[in-house]
Amino acid sequence: MVRVMASGVFDILHPGHVLFLQEAKKLGDELVVVVARDSTAAKMKHKPIMHEEIRRFMVESLKPVDRAVLGHEEDMYATVEDIQPDIIALGYDQKFNESEIERKCRERGLEVKVVRLPKLGGGDLDGTRKIIYRIVERAGELYAKDRNR
Repeated sequence: MVRVMASGVFDILHPGHVLFLQEAKKLGDELVVVVARDSTAAKMKHKPIMHEEIRRFMVESLKPVDRAVLGHEEDMYATVEDIQPDIIALGYDQKFNESEIERKCRERGLEVKVVRLPKLGGGDLDGTRKIIYRIVERAGELYAKDRNR
């Protein structure tokens, strides 16, 4: 049984997320996804729009995902210790160093292989920020249209 761990914020689910999780699942038999806590996401990326428990629920509902958990707020390696993965799958844009993760895991007695997945399609709405910008753009168009009535 090969356990794969993937992680992310997963704020507004989009095709890029689904493709990432599908590819991560192909690396093993079980896929456990760590969803970043609201506080962690705010520090590392942006303040999430969706609450952490809603994001966790949404991710766990996806077909490739066997289980979704919330990460530890202070120590990401505590989450790795809890899950005990054989492989950690990283997205192409995640700001982690593969060999650094492997080294820190070894220091904790964990033998983990880290795999960086390539950028996978997803279309023009394959990023949360892209979706937000498109919504704002369309809202502006609707507002202008309504004002001209």
